Amino acid sequence: MNRTTLSLIAAATALAAVTGFAAASRPGGEDDTTSKAAAHLPVERSSLLCPAPSQSDLAETAYTSYTPVTKDAQDSGKAELLPARTGASDSGDAKGKTKTPKSVVTPKEPGKPVAGEASGADEPALVGTADGRLAPGWTVQQTTTVEAGTGRGLLGVDCSAPDTDFYFPGASTAKDRTDYIHLTNPDDEAAVVDVQLYGPGGAVKSEVGEGIQVGPHSSVPVLLSTLTEKEYPNLTLHVTARSGRVAAVVSAADDKLGGDWLPASADPAGSLVLPGIPKDATSARLVVFAPGQDDADLKVQLATSSGKIVPAGHDTVHVKSGMTSAVDLGEVTRGDAGSLILTPTEDSVPVVAALRVTRGKGADQETAFIPATRGIGARATVTDNRAKGSTLALTAPGATGKVKVTASQGTGGGTAITKEYTVKGGTTLSVTPPVPDGLKGTYALTVEPVSGGSVYGSRMLEEKQDDVPAFTIQLLPDDRGTVSVPQAGEDLAVLQK
Repeated sequence: MNRTTLSLIAAATALAAVTGFAAASRPGGEDDTTSKAAAHLPVERSSLLCPAPSQSDLAETAYTSYTPVTKDAQDSGKAELLPARTGASDSGDAKGKTKTPKSVVTPKEPGKPVAGEASGADEPALVGTADGRLAPGWTVQQTTTVEAGTGRGLLGVDCSAPDTDFYFPGASTAKDRTDYIHLTNPDDEAAVVDVQLYGPGGAVKSEVGEGIQVGPHSSVPVLLSTLTEKEYPNLTLHVTARSGRVAAVVSAADDKLGGDWLPASADPAGSLVLPGIPKDATSARLVVFAPGQDDADLKVQLATSSGKIVPAGHDTVHVKSGMTSAVDLGEVTRGDAGSLILTPTEDSVPVVAALRVTRGKGADQETAFIPATRGIGARATVTDNRAKGSTLALTAPGATGKVKVTASQGTGGGTAITKEYTVKGGTTLSVTPPVPDGLKGTYALTVEPVSGGSVYGSRMLEEKQDDVPAFTIQLLPDDRGTVSVPQAGEDLAVLQK
């Protein structure tokens, strides 16, 4: 998913190439086989959107904003999270005067997290922008606690960047589920969005999901059960923007099993990694969808602390083209945190996937979701970590990799610290992350590669709600704080006939 806009430097480079000044060859026709590698420069503007947090009057929501310190970033900048519109006009008071919206969080400098809060069922979605030194890697976490009712538990989601195409394996219209797709438009023009459901038999016929209008700077929640009269325990939701762009995320609430946010899966690929199944997971359901024209046959492996194993009775999964497949893996981790790795048995066919993970038993169960994710890349960032109740899961599906984990100062004070971890190839490392010295409040984590193979990750937050093991899991994809800018220079030879 595209998290940043191209910087002015990148735009200027592209313009130079179009007008014939980018060096393509040396004078005299000699090829330049030693052209300089692309530079990675900090992005200059970021956009994030947060969905309306809850429909429960009991909801208590915390927002935490953080921008990592990035080399060569600008000297100034600002960031704000403002309420999205809920109607055709801006809000006003009883006399018709327009009210100036107030930012939920107002960061001042990189390296220091900032927190805000909200209560109740009427809190709006948020539209956020950051520029200058606050843009590279800007990350916002929305964490909601709901003590009772449908979807009770701990609900967490990273506010996400707008895009035009999303897949959500793991959605549902089952009787005990209440799933909404939240669509938020950051731009000045309306967006037009199509929502298509795919079940075990293929596409679910529905005209209601076509041509959904999302106004400028506004958010629209769509109840999935209004798109079909039939109950589907396991669905894949495909969201596409005909015009404009939106941020999209699914809120999934269960009458008995709690609830959480279901983010979009990573883009379709032949191999996928779903990191960070808790060691005490009592069940895990894998949902896979093949969006192309070919069926997919996938090898299923669990990367544990000691290496890869095959879940008992589930060594492969067959996914028919255009259809959703679901596999109940049961108590797959058995006391040892792990990550699911899906690879093709023969031909590589692009798929998307997500896990619904459950902790607890009986009436005290709670769920969270782990979609397939991108690797950590250059740097990953996650906010709203606490002194207790945070767990970091890192997996290296191929070669051994080493990463550097930095715990920022806290929202109320503390001193940042850094620690390195080595993740052996084919394993998952589950650790309590470093905590800042003298921590007050919550803090952010950044994870950066040091050497070796690719590493994937997630962070789990947990807290007790009576006897319910409430928890939520956020992924650690690259925060896309930099953009690749090719080196360019004048070459007047391209003007010669």
